[in-house]
Amino acid sequence: MRVRKIIVLWVCVVLSFGVSAETVKSRHITVVLDWFMNPDHAPLFVAKWQGFFAKEGLDVELLNPADPTDPAKWVAAGQADIAVTYEPQFLMAQKQGLPLVWLATLVATPMDCIVTLEENGIRRIQDFRGKRIGYSSGVIDDVLLTTILKQAGLSRKDFTLINVRYNLSQALLSHQVDIIAGTMCNFEPNEIRLAGKKPLLFYPADYHIPNYEELILVTNVKEARDPALIKFTTALQQGTNYLIRHPQESWQAFARAYPELNNELNRRAWFESLSYFARRPTAYDDQSYQQMKAFLQQEGLL
Repeated sequence: MRVRKIIVLWVCVVLSFGVSAETVKSRHITVVLDWFMNPDHAPLFVAKWQGFFAKEGLDVELLNPADPTDPAKWVAAGQADIAVTYEPQFLMAQKQGLPLVWLATLVATPMDCIVTLEENGIRRIQDFRGKRIGYSSGVIDDVLLTTILKQAGLSRKDFTLINVRYNLSQALLSHQVDIIAGTMCNFEPNEIRLAGKKPLLFYPADYHIPNYEELILVTNVKEARDPALIKFTTALQQGTNYLIRHPQESWQAFARAYPELNNELNRRAWFESLSYFARRPTAYDDQSYQQMKAFLQQEGLL
């Protein structure tokens, strides 16, 4: 009888561990991306593909938003666990009262740039006078552009803004506009090169725009101390480390997982993005955030 009791107790212990493991594995985490899946999200993809999230007991679902302005709102409303957004938009959302808190950094430095074609003869910001500037949307893009042009002595009456939605490269290549703003240095310039043209880039950081984190992960204030989010950031760090050590292997896995993105443009964007990813995703740069806050206050956005 004693042996039987020991065996029964041992089985109960094993089963209890099995239930606990199953419970951990079933923890579902939703991450709403800032846009459709692309090379900018490589660390997230690698963490999922390599099973780093699963090893932490997480079932992570990466979701594409219908609208790039939705992710932070979903998290604020408790409809998603994590959102990918931009540092300036995050600060503005906080000011508007959305219960959001920074969780980690995905892309640590700005990838924004202003692009023209070399054949257009535009070499300085002063040359933007009288030109047509294409943009997609976004208050921040407008503020960055206006601030940069202001330094060159240009006002809004000195150029024409044309909303080309998300057809930035095509608008420039078809000469619908002379310049495009709000572009990503790993994407549109490569798209232009693949079309046989030479892009000329202007970087906001060269015109006294504060440094900021291009892509960050935010969560709801109420969930900030959730242990599952600590596990999430641990897996994200592992994904980033693996990506940096094995970029080619990671790209091939990405291309297999998203065959519609398996082309030369995304391949180039993948490898050019590597230097922009945060090597320590959970390192918070308070000085950078304070400088961006001051800039947004100066521009009347905070």
